[in-house]
Amino acid sequence: MPERRWDTILIGEHEMIERAMDVLGRQLAEVGTSTHDPVALQRAIDFLLEFWDKIHNKKEEDFLFPLLVEHGIPQSGPIRVMLIEHQAERDLLHGMYAQAAELATALERVRADFRRRGQEYLAIRAEHIWKENDILYPMGRRAFTEQDNRNLVAAFDEITTSAYGESADQHFADMLEEVEQGEKVRKSLIYNLSMEQLDAIMETMPFEITFVDADDSVAYFNRLDKEKIFVRTRSVAGRKVQKCHPAGSLHRVQTIVDGFKDGSLDKAEFWIDFADDKVLIRYYPVRDAAGTYLGTLEVTQPIGAIQALSGEKRLLD
Repeated sequence: MPERRWDTILIGEHEMIERAMDVLGRQLAEVGTSTHDPVALQRAIDFLLEFWDKIHNKKEEDFLFPLLVEHGIPQSGPIRVMLIEHQAERDLLHGMYAQAAELATALERVRADFRRRGQEYLAIRAEHIWKENDILYPMGRRAFTEQDNRNLVAAFDEITTSAYGESADQHFADMLEEVEQGEKVRKSLIYNLSMEQLDAIMETMPFEITFVDADDSVAYFNRLDKEKIFVRTRSVAGRKVQKCHPAGSLHRVQTIVDGFKDGSLDKAEFWIDFADDKVLIRYYPVRDAAGTYLGTLEVTQPIGAIQALSGEKRLLD
């Protein structure tokens, strides 16, 4: 098992915080309407105060930031900005916490102030997470030794377990699930996209994708009216996958699909020489959050140009 890393821990916590922020953002839009869910709103604020401030921020303020200073990162630079933003977010959340219970009977000006505080908090926190993930944490990666990493991980674990014992991680996971209950849970960013955007993204992919559903029928493929490595037309949709392959390879296809269904396989891949190129073909099982098999994804990609790459070409070259 790879050694745990201090930055991986903090970034993982950012992802949990963002899930609670997502609930908070949607609930802010409902304040003052008939669909307002005060329980979901209160749970989101409670989680952010408990996990974000008392656990995540404490790890940074008590251990990460001082260690960065020890390694030459100026206290008056990015760390000062992080601390100022922590306090600004803290003040906004505490103000919201005080107002939340009375929103149902509050005047509109109180509700408007609550929404303002919430939107300001979300804006600061989203920018803050980006600054830490993309600027501050890379500074630490460059500066810290392996012993520094071990010391930070141990200190982080102590903060977490001192609050809720050895089951602290599960406790916070349960808290987050409670935050997301009571409304349609939207953990996936796919809901940020319109159907038009999603279709355009799939058509822009630099490889061919085919999805075969749980009943072994071809349900989707991209690059519909564009040139493809393996020609297929709309008539393929609805056809059993077993009828889309030559008889000589049928048993291999069936073995892959059966392996995905019973869980004995988690991927299958092969590559061939085709049309003056090297073509990589990969299969993956598609499952929902509960692990239920939904179908098989086939990804086909020409890789000759990728195999020919050497050296480096950076973003701005």
